[in-house]
Amino acid sequence: MMPNILLACAASLLISASAMAQTGAVEVTAAWARATPGGAENGAAYLTMTSPTADRLTGVSTPLARAAELHAMKLAGGIMTMSPLAAIDLPPGRPVTLKPGAMHVMLVGLKQPLQAGQSVPLILHFEKAGTREVIATVGKIGATAPEGHAHGGMHMPAPAGR
Repeated sequence: MMPNILLACAASLLISASAMAQTGAVEVTAAWARATPGGAENGAAYLTMTSPTADRLTGVSTPLARAAELHAMKLAGGIMTMSPLAAIDLPPGRPVTLKPGAMHVMLVGLKQPLQAGQSVPLILHFEKAGTREVIATVGKIGATAPEGHAHGGMHMPAPAGR
């Protein structure tokens, strides 16, 4: 009887470990934030997430702001509006990109302005994958993409002789 119980426990552990390995692998790339002018109380951060299984980003935190909130911007009747999101769904195998003018992380109550070249730690909270820390690099004020991606990642060399 005892070997059967041990076998059942071992099988349960293997199944649990396999499930955790599948849900814990959210890939996060291109994490960045915009620099803020002096005195600005809020900022924004962006990133791309890809999960091998269905998951949800349920929250974000950072030590550099009082709060970090998930937001979406929408154009309605010619007016851009911003509203909070409770979570962001991650469909299996499909990248979800947070970017300017769309879904993003709103950094509320910045403790200091974000300066170009600085790093911002973001702690991402996933429904299934758990917690993951990523580092966002701060780009210039008004940047529309992470450094090196503003023009699709292509850089044109300057003409010779200039």
